[in-house]
Amino acid sequence: MTITRVAGNGGLPMINVSNDHADAVISVYAGQILSFTPKGAADVLFVSDKAYYAEGKAIKGGVPICWPWFGADPEGKGRPAHGFMRNRMWSEWETRDNADGSTTVILGVESSPETLAIWPHAFRLAMEITVGKTLQLALVTRNTGDAAFTITQAMHTYFAVGDIAQTIVTGLEGTQYLDKAADGNGATKQQDGSISINSEVDRVYLGVPAELAIVDGALNRTIRITSSGNKTAVVWNPWAKIAAGMADLQDDDYTRFVCVETTNAADNVVEVVAGGEFRLTAEYGV
Repeated sequence: MTITRVAGNGGLPMINVSNDHADAVISVYAGQILSFTPKGAADVLFVSDKAYYAEGKAIKGGVPICWPWFGADPEGKGRPAHGFMRNRMWSEWETRDNADGSTTVILGVESSPETLAIWPHAFRLAMEITVGKTLQLALVTRNTGDAAFTITQAMHTYFAVGDIAQTIVTGLEGTQYLDKAADGNGATKQQDGSISINSEVDRVYLGVPAELAIVDGALNRTIRITSSGNKTAVVWNPWAKIAAGMADLQDDDYTRFVCVETTNAADNVVEVVAGGEFRLTAEYGV
């Protein structure tokens, strides 16, 4: 097993992991894994060739962290969508080898005068990344204050696919969802069969099972997603018009990824009591 620390794109600090099972690239900035490549296989994660690598900007791809809220500012104060963790520097807290040959990297952020000015709660937030036969992720929120707080959150994962036209998402058959793409108001609908994507998709699925899958016909693989700590999941693809309007996506990038996000979103709000901890986990295997 090797761990190397390098200056990546934009000079941002990156941690490269290589072991008998897989290779991975982790950005200390944003606490974000950018690449997970099982040995002899293609990368499971997608990152745009036009992604920004600069402080204050989110990196388009991999697993961005949305925290302590998902979506628009819940209090309408003009704070950034998806919180303030995906565009700031984190710290490397721990790295270790595990008995099964996997490698764990823990990145974290603690509350500071800067974060308290944005969101007035004391916290320790950790992203635990274990690179092995599968990719195991845990977003761990600890309330270090003296009063409870509430959060919504997401692992906004961009999964690489060979061709979106040959890709389906399974496991959400019969599940109700809020359709954000239809009218912006999130009308409630029910999923009929597996999800195929041939237009903009922006859906918050409710009461989701622990296991989902992405069946990728072009790459002839199935990515299995197992999660805990969540009752919701988001499926997103911007499709052609929106992708063309995004400076950090190539016009046709929408054909090469689908986001299947492990979330606490919509009414799936989590309360973390004073001194308490909450774990949101996801595991990705091919």
